[in-house]
Amino acid sequence: MTAQKTPIRWGVLGYARIARENLIPAIQRSPNSEFHAIASREEAKLADCRARFKVAKTYHGYDELLRDPEVDAVYIPLPNALHCEWTIKAAERGKHILCEKPIALNAAECRRMIAACAANQVMLMEAFMYRYTDRTRKVLSVLQSGVLGEIKFVSSTFRFLLVNPASIKLKPELGGGALYDVGCYPVNFTGMVADEIARSQSGSPNRPGTLPESVSTECVRVNGIDTIFSALLKYPSGLVASLNCGFNAHKRIFSEIVGTKGVLEIPDTFLDNAGVLTLTIGEERREIAVAQSDRYGLEVADFAEAVLRKRMPQLGLDETLRNAEVMDRLLAVGS
Repeated sequence: MTAQKTPIRWGVLGYARIARENLIPAIQRSPNSEFHAIASREEAKLADCRARFKVAKTYHGYDELLRDPEVDAVYIPLPNALHCEWTIKAAERGKHILCEKPIALNAAECRRMIAACAANQVMLMEAFMYRYTDRTRKVLSVLQSGVLGEIKFVSSTFRFLLVNPASIKLKPELGGGALYDVGCYPVNFTGMVADEIARSQSGSPNRPGTLPESVSTECVRVNGIDTIFSALLKYPSGLVASLNCGFNAHKRIFSEIVGTKGVLEIPDTFLDNAGVLTLTIGEERREIAVAQSDRYGLEVADFAEAVLRKRMPQLGLDETLRNAEVMDRLLAVGS
């Protein structure tokens, strides 16, 4: 492959809300990226994008954008059921791919996507933007310090009240459901914690891709999708994790990590606002300040830098595949 030049020229497949409100502005803020092209099947959306972002090129079809030789990388914010198809098509056109979470509907799709990207020598990353926040860095720092002792329990929740009856999140044919939409975050967070435990026990700097040895679930399904989903996972280390997500109750984003020596409370676990973590060691309770972060901007910049330097991005495909495998098991038990 020829050397990649700065900046990375991005194409976006679909003018979804997360694209127009978060990722496109992040691309435009990034020093190593350029928003080059947008594809949408709706002319009104293309007109809005031209007016708002002064995009160089607009396309009425996703295939048209992928044929643009000036596009280096694509961002895919399409409905979950379309991630696999368009990731593979983008890879076959030689485009690097940042794909929204969940990257696929199942681990089999995920493996196909990874294989297609490897065969075409392009980068693929799942867009878990919370991994780029100061909040996540502080959580990892506390874990790695050992101050909590042996980690015995993790609880992580991401839920909100969905009031739009036409939302694609409620359509099973498009990959709707609470576990896919927001539950994938607690799954990823718990996997990150389990990996840190395994790393500390093994002394290896690598991420082991730790899998639970058993899972149990409870969920409520309405019209073919889960509106509330809870799970218990038990890991080889003895860690037990409680994961909760849903569309049918008040917003709640919170996690805690409990060890033999202390507890770490993590409000707004997956957000990038300023705030505090609360660390309790014995009877001593103190707050750890968290700075506001640009999670989308840092995600875009890291991915673009990975493409330019031909290195792995911060979030590797081992974690992505592990997430898909765990979600497969949860959905199989909860069906």
